[in-house]
Amino acid sequence: MNVSYKWLSEYIDLSGFTGAELAEKMTRGGIEIDAVESRNKGVTGVVAGYVKSKEKHPDADKLNVCKVDVGTGEELQIVCGAKNVDAGQHVPVAVIGAVLPGDFKIKRAKLRGVESQGMICSAKELGLNEKLLPKEQQEGILVLPATVKIGTPIVDVLDIDDEVLELDLTPNRSDCLSMLGAAYEIGALTGREVRLPDSSVNHTAIRTDSLVSVEVSSPEHCSHYAARYIKDVKVGPSPLWLQNRLMAAGVRPINNVVDVTNFVMLEYGQPLHAFDADRIPGGRIEVRLAKAGETLVTLDDQERRLEPHMLLITDGSRPIGLAGVMGGANTEVTDGTVNILLESAKFDGGTIRKTSRQLGLRSDASIRFEKEVDPARVIPALDRAAALIAELALGLVTEGIVEVTTGKGQPVQVDVSLEKINGFLGTELSRLEVQTIFSRLNFDYELSGNNVFSVNVPSRRGDITRSVDLIEEVARLYGYDNIPTTLIHGDVIPGSLTKPQAIRRELRKRLTDAGLHEVISYSFTGPARTKLFPSMAEETLAVRLAMPMSEDRSVLRTTLIAQLLETAAYNRNRKNESAAIFEIGSVFHTDEEQLTRLPQEKHRFAALLTGNRTEAQWNTKAVPVDFYDAKGILETLFAVLGLTDKVSYEAAQPENFHPGRTAAVILDTPKGHEIIGYVGQLHPALQLEADLADTYVLEIGLDLVYELASSDIEYKVLPRYPAMQRDIAVVVGQEVASAKLTGAAWSTAGELLESVRVFDVYMGEKLGAGKKSVALSLVYRHKERTLTDEEVTELHGKVVSQLEQSFGAELRK
Repeated sequence: MNVSYKWLSEYIDLSGFTGAELAEKMTRGGIEIDAVESRNKGVTGVVAGYVKSKEKHPDADKLNVCKVDVGTGEELQIVCGAKNVDAGQHVPVAVIGAVLPGDFKIKRAKLRGVESQGMICSAKELGLNEKLLPKEQQEGILVLPATVKIGTPIVDVLDIDDEVLELDLTPNRSDCLSMLGAAYEIGALTGREVRLPDSSVNHTAIRTDSLVSVEVSSPEHCSHYAARYIKDVKVGPSPLWLQNRLMAAGVRPINNVVDVTNFVMLEYGQPLHAFDADRIPGGRIEVRLAKAGETLVTLDDQERRLEPHMLLITDGSRPIGLAGVMGGANTEVTDGTVNILLESAKFDGGTIRKTSRQLGLRSDASIRFEKEVDPARVIPALDRAAALIAELALGLVTEGIVEVTTGKGQPVQVDVSLEKINGFLGTELSRLEVQTIFSRLNFDYELSGNNVFSVNVPSRRGDITRSVDLIEEVARLYGYDNIPTTLIHGDVIPGSLTKPQAIRRELRKRLTDAGLHEVISYSFTGPARTKLFPSMAEETLAVRLAMPMSEDRSVLRTTLIAQLLETAAYNRNRKNESAAIFEIGSVFHTDEEQLTRLPQEKHRFAALLTGNRTEAQWNTKAVPVDFYDAKGILETLFAVLGLTDKVSYEAAQPENFHPGRTAAVILDTPKGHEIIGYVGQLHPALQLEADLADTYVLEIGLDLVYELASSDIEYKVLPRYPAMQRDIAVVVGQEVASAKLTGAAWSTAGELLESVRVFDVYMGEKLGAGKKSVALSLVYRHKERTLTDEEVTELHGKVVSQLEQSFGAELRK
């Protein structure tokens, strides 16, 4: 919507505001202004002149020598090449010293030996958009009306000493698709009164209902249709002030009747249409839906094939207009039109939108109807247009309006309390401040004793239906900049990461820093793949898709490892034999054959290593990945999440894992020790089937990890007292895990044991069948004093005794 500053000032006092200042105020109030454009592109020194005579140039067939009066008492001789220049015309004249757009300065000149003392200008040379001019004015020089006073500055004649505000409206603010709507908005922002135009009509004694009849056969699509009749009009060019107003809004003038309908549409936001009444038999108007096979040639001379859902204006038999979109060529107002039937109506926005889009025909009228026009302006706009046509086209308006009302909109009343307003906005507005805002908005209201406002919303503001809409009005009128800022607080701060999100982000960062590549695979897989790792699938059922893309993608995955295997095989088939990949995603489980509730969605982390850890170089051999590379990934992540002390590993033999190179990952939770996943080598048979080298995989559930992870960093001071180290080697059964030995040492020695680690494992014939030697290094330290050799010897002896009693360990000599 383009809003002319000078036109707008007819409805509201704009003194004290430039166009830019007004745009800033409106933008801060919620109506965005894309641009403020001056209509004067740099014209100075151009005045209205009168061509007194025209003669052919003596040495140029296409040039004319004109004598021009510009009101200074001296005739100017101007050489002009325009075809349409002629004696007796009023034209814009750029005198010596004038400046045209592009900083083009007018100087004395000689054209083919004849002196020229200025320039007769075209619209384009004045910086006007010639496409917005009447067709007869689009070529050659600009011919002004004969009523223009000679010597008047052209900026005043063409009203280009003006600024145009380009409103970028959201769909809910269709009320500002009119000059009055913009005036109400500025009135609310500035506290100034809106001046409504005069819409009083002088009419003849002839009654309208004797010339016009209206029938609405589709009441659900047209709630109000009104018509006036205007006799004996003189169709011709509009006065210059009206043309200037339309061009400022981006509308091309046509004739005084059509221009009035466009002017009032821009003024009130209510589209109107003028029919040549003599082309409507009996003055009959019927509003109905189209019939199958009907066609209509619209005003743009295009034949439109109509559909049964399209609303039409007909003369009882044939279509004469697409309701709310465009009139028909068969009733177009032309220079020969004498009598006018003027239409104003309230059509259903959804119907107009569907018709407009299907036909690819979007007009200024349809844009307004689509967004719903103000039902209270149907009659005022009709009266305003009838009065202007009577004034400008010398027509006679008949008495009365013929109208059909099939439904009235219910008045909207919205209640909102002062407490709710301040609660939503975080303000401490007083009752008087809110009352003042509603008054500036021209909203009638009643105030109850408990500070509840019962607001009667005007029909022009169809966007206000709930209390929050009123709160928004208070906020923007009070000023968004005046609303106090409040520090956001709470368990979850909007815009921040939740704990699981932060953990996933940190895991991705650490893993990619370690050289792994993240993959994102389908959540869909084949039924056979969900059965590869039953230990990870928790022995539940796979969720089948109702409309799968293929059998290979027909169920939701129950494990991530199967997808990683697909990715590794895909890479190996393309000669990329080494892969270090991971995925963080969801798996889905259910225990129902026929789903009656949503499946369980669980977050998992999985990784796969295959091929070489480092490739062969000229001085080193290739080093293949092993179990400890995969286990190291988990240990690194658990260290980052503060869970190292809560995680342990035990030998396990889940299906499709290597029976001797797999461990269960156990997490110490408040409920006890829980297996959250597995890490190990794939079973050789599965590796062979997938044509992979030794491949190590891991997968753990993240739900418990989210719950127990901690980002707290515990700082420890450097020890002040010396430590004592004792090394032992014990012979135990091969089934005894080293972790059980270290665990027993921790539980026995207590706080005095600073660290314990396994530094050697040996198995051989000398030890006997089923035996192994595990060498442990234990470090003892006291925080407050130096330990004596006797204390350490006694404590170390207790550790050895515990190992002997619990595991049948024997000290290796």
